[in-house]
Amino acid sequence: MRTPERVGRRSAQLLLGLFLYGIGIALIVRGTLGASPWDVLTLGIIGHVPLSFGTTTVLVSIVVLLCWIPLRERPGIGTVCNAVLVGPAADAGLLLIPEAEPLWLRILALAAGIVTVGAATGLYIGARLGPGPRDGLMTGLHRVTGLPIWITRTGLEVTVVTLGWLLGGNVGFGTVAFALAIGPLCQVFLRIFNIPLARDAPDGGTGSGDD
Repeated sequence: MRTPERVGRRSAQLLLGLFLYGIGIALIVRGTLGASPWDVLTLGIIGHVPLSFGTTTVLVSIVVLLCWIPLRERPGIGTVCNAVLVGPAADAGLLLIPEAEPLWLRILALAAGIVTVGAATGLYIGARLGPGPRDGLMTGLHRVTGLPIWITRTGLEVTVVTLGWLLGGNVGFGTVAFALAIGPLCQVFLRIFNIPLARDAPDGGTGSGDD
């Protein structure tokens, strides 16, 4: 059964998660120790075009969503919000968070950014309103190719890191740390923030997923 309280909670959790995702990205970028795979690509692109980090992030998300069409993936409202809101949130974070100078402060910014992105991922995925553009591309390729999900994800991230590095993006210790830590962090935070739906009930409840 759909209730205003449940819809309101899911919407608020989605928006909070997307905002924090952008802030987490900004913290990692300000650490300058290496960005996450997709942000390496964004950093590489902005070295060649007169666009902000956030605007480029939105444009990349739109391109990724176009790749959903041949894969026959279906976006949700959360997918669209992810595509258009994370970039501006990252720009806001980059405006408010100064570049770190001492190494210990850069390491702290990197660690805080990775944890923030993990929590933000748990929040927006846990809201159950649709996957992010990059998540949907991964699952779509997994479904179409039949390859294991870890191979699909690894292949995508190696591709975007390589392309971003060739364009001049920041690859470093932080890139590796993000790749190793983000999976376990997301698993932990998804357990905390996942909102059960009626269709998850053991008796096969009649909820449509929008309750």
